[in-house]
Formats: sequence, structure tokens, C-alpha cells
Amino acid sequence: MLDARQLRYFIAVAQELHFARAADRLNVAQSAVSLQIKGLEDAFGARLLNRRKRAAVSLTEAGQLFLSEAVAAVRQLERAEQVGRLAARGELGQIEVGYVTSAAMNRTLQSLLREYRRSRPAVQLRLTDMETPRQLDALAEGRLDVALIRPRPSYAAGLAARVIHRETLCLALAADHPLARKRTLRASDLGNEPFLVPQLTESLGFGSYLERLATVGSFTVAMVHDVCDFVTALTMAAGGYGVVLGPDSMRALGFPEIVFRPLADFPEKVELAVAFRAAEPSAAVRTFIDLATALGRRREPKRPTRQAQ
Repeated sequence: MLDARQLRYFIAVAQELHFARAADRLNVAQSAVSLQIKGLEDAFGARLLNRRKRAAVSLTEAGQLFLSEAVAAVRQLERAEQVGRLAARGELGQIEVGYVTSAAMNRTLQSLLREYRRSRPAVQLRLTDMETPRQLDALAEGRLDVALIRPRPSYAAGLAARVIHRETLCLALAADHPLARKRTLRASDLGNEPFLVPQLTESLGFGSYLERLATVGSFTVAMVHDVCDFVTALTMAAGGYGVVLGPDSMRALGFPEIVFRPLADFPEKVELAVAFRAAEPSAAVRTFIDLATALGRRREPKRPTRQAQ
């Protein structure tokens, strides 16, 4: 079987048409070059070079045909070596990223993509919008490499997560809704309202926040409409079908028919986390996780320092 050294030795002689100059170019002994060329010719059963005492070295017909293939093979080998090094450093490849819609609403996803592209421009990202439970399943099964999710109290074996964003909750309602006249709402104001809740089937989703809001306001939720996402929820709210409890970043969706009101007595915050396989071997994925973690640290509000007494 051919090896890269044989190919490089042959190419040098074929281009220099001189064994001594080829040896100098390769920084090896001339005898080593002659030995490698002879090994090639023995393997092929044909002469690749014409050697005459008082004439320049020349390529045989077989040598001319083999030269173009040898050059192409060496270039491909060098390309493969380069790709291997880049991939090992996490600078090449493709990663699958899942995300909840809120990650785009609060601009976390956009900021992370911008930073990752600056750091790893040759790595391709494929994004898929999906609910948290599906993301965690896909992550465990290897169909996703990293996931932007609503955090969980615990995770399946082999998975881990880091919180990278927190934001307050607010209430979205139609601009002509009677409660829209109030600048700030209290939980007790909402006892008779129908709620539009994305991902109601998920026990740890926004339905859980609604349950706690009802406890604070001492009311029982009168009616709930199960919807698939915040765009659908706000669209229905604009039509008067109910109100939406969600992250403050809902404002970014730009519904002019909707107003957003803070909740004075419900200070809970909704979190976003980056989830991943704890033993992730890919350098490209680890870089994504590290950038997401760093972004989360930068977004954390700074605690006020104590003034010297």
C-alpha cells in the first residue's frame, strides 16, 4: 500500500527531474529518495522515471499519469489532516441546537449565535424550535447536541444544565380589555379571567406559574385555553379570548393590539438554561456551552457593594 512519504518523494523527483535536487528539497539523503522511488516501481511493476547517465531524468508515460494522481492524493491528505486538526480544536463541524421560543424572544439565542459565529465561523449550526421535554429526549438520544430549555429540578443520567437567563413575568391582554386601564395589576385582579397557556400539557411549564399565581391571588382559574406557543397565545389574546401570563420578553413579538402589565405581588422569574450531555466529547459543542455560560454570567445583575462604614 502506498504511503504519503513515497508520494511526496516521487512528486519532488518528478518536479525537479533530478535526484540530488529532490533530496535537498526534502532534506533527506539521495539514497533514501532512490530507495522510495524503486519501491514504487517494484510495487507497480513498471518504471516511472527514465534514468540515463548522461541525460536528464524524465518521466515515463506511466510516471506522467501517476504524477497527477499523486499530487491530488497528497493535497487530499493534507486537507484531511487540516480538517482533523480543526475538528479537534472545535473549529469545524456541525452541531444540532434545540431551543424554546422564549430563547429567541428574549434575544439570548441571537446573542449566542453572534458570539459563536465570531468564535467558530466554520462550524455549521442547525436550529430546531421545540418544547423542553422533546429537547431533553432528543439530547439524551443524541439527536441534539445542545438545548436551550426551561430548567428542571433534575435531569436524566448523563445530562446537565446551567441557567443562563432570568426575566420577570408579566400579563399580556388586549388593549381594549377593562384591566388594561390599570398600569400595574395584582394577582387578585385576575380571578375571573380565562388564561391562554402555551405548553399546558407540560406540568413544569407556564401552567405551573399560573397555579402559583392563583394561589397568591386566592382564586381558582376559571378557564384555560391550551395553545402551542406564545405567538398563538398573543394572537388569541388580541382577539379577546383571554389573557397570557408569560415572560416580559413577549413584548418583542410586536403585537400592537396587546398591552403588557407588570404584576405587583408576583415577583417570580422565569429561567432559561443551556442543557447538554455532561460527557460531551465534541470541542465545537463545548465551546457553544462555554459561550452560553459566559453570556449568562454577563447578564446576571450585579449585586450592590456595601459602602464602607
